[in-house]
Amino acid sequence: MSYGASDTETYRRAAVYVDRISEGAAPGELPTEQPGKLLPAINPKSAKAMGLSIPQSLLLCADEVIR
Repeated sequence: MSYGASDTETYRRAAVYVDRISEGAAPGELPTEQPGKLLPAINPKSAKAMGLSIPQSLLLCADEVIR
């Protein structure tokens, strides 16, 4: 099980930074941002290989289930 930021959202935020820099902002003065939403991913096959069981409710709320 892992979680991470949406690639699409990360690229959008990167475009905003590129725009600010191209308009003359100093890169060192731009704020650091954290992702607003983290997306969970679960691999039930790996969990089973480690002797873990993942509740069905957790599988249902995951954004990605790796089969």
